Amino acid sequence: MKMRQWLVIVVLAVLSFSASSQWYETQGQAFILNNDKAAARTQAMENALKKALLVAGASVSSVQQVVNGLLLQDELSIRASGSVNSIEIVDETHSGDQVNITIRADIFPQEKQCFSADFKKSLLLTKSNLLHREQANIGEIYGLDAMLMKLLSKKLKADSQYISTKLALKNKTNFSRLNRSLAYEEIKALSMSLADLTDSQYILFTEIADLSFANENNNQWQFWQENIYDRHLGLSFYLYNGINGEMILEKQYQRKAPWTFGRRQSVDLTGGDFWQSSYGRMTEQTLNEFIRLLDENMMCEPTRGKIVKVSGNELIFNLGSQHGVKIGDEFSLLHLNNFEANNGKQYAGFNVSSYKVKVTQVNRQSAHASTTDEHLLGNIQVDDLVVRY
Repeated sequence: MKMRQWLVIVVLAVLSFSASSQWYETQGQAFILNNDKAAARTQAMENALKKALLVAGASVSSVQQVVNGLLLQDELSIRASGSVNSIEIVDETHSGDQVNITIRADIFPQEKQCFSADFKKSLLLTKSNLLHREQANIGEIYGLDAMLMKLLSKKLKADSQYISTKLALKNKTNFSRLNRSLAYEEIKALSMSLADLTDSQYILFTEIADLSFANENNNQWQFWQENIYDRHLGLSFYLYNGINGEMILEKQYQRKAPWTFGRRQSVDLTGGDFWQSSYGRMTEQTLNEFIRLLDENMMCEPTRGKIVKVSGNELIFNLGSQHGVKIGDEFSLLHLNNFEANNGKQYAGFNVSSYKVKVTQVNRQSAHASTTDEHLLGNIQVDDLVVRY
């Protein structure tokens, strides 16, 4: 018997989430005892949802907090503590005394309660896009696009608990052109391509949107000095998931500070004079604020690695000691599965495998793992994912 239904979600609490929701498809099983099919369906449903919650990084003290039972009618009633946005039953089969239910759940990882917080995520920092290059003429600060990312990388390496950075500064991406034309599918493709090329989990694009000067000077009574004007700093940050190309964070800053250098003076962005000036300190403070925001958001993002080799019951994936992986760590396996909803909109989702693997060997950027029950890995392939639950 097969059936396809939508579940009704009753949200008990409104929570703030630091990460975007994601669809997960899992299968649960249960045995029918004393001919009680309804109880078996509930248990199979709970089993499937628990798997989805675990690999999504949601905090679950009891599945009963999420699943409160099923009705016998076509409409199913679900109570959610805030982690689950919606659920769909994709398939249900009965075989002898066993019930198998496949669900698709839209899940938010709960804020600051993450199974993946002990692991660092690899983040690619791309060269900033200077949107109005002529605004950099005063001071000749054309190199600010690369310098900001170098400083951001240095600060993340020193201060971030959850991020391991890589730099790509030789060439600019075409992100800003795509962003201006609202070419979101092309941005997804760009993010996934860069992630695959650089072995990164997340991609950060940055735009320098404003380096203009204010109209009024700050020392109008000191007529013997050159006028000092406020200079603006407009920065926009866009964080994308390299696995499915979806944006998970967007932040804009608009600040200003006195520009204390001469209008014809060429400013050395690598020197202390700039970074100790009012404008330099304001720029650095803006980066510090973004790092705190980035860390808060990345903490609860699942630590996912890409499988690069499969052989029998063993595999190799692209997370290692620099990400916090240790011998004995267990990971679940995911297969990327994009699907189209009834409204025609495309969604990125994951099929959750029944296999789990345990790490047996760790290198700096990769790890070897094998199945915990020594079973062969079946349909697990290169480019499938491992996820810390």
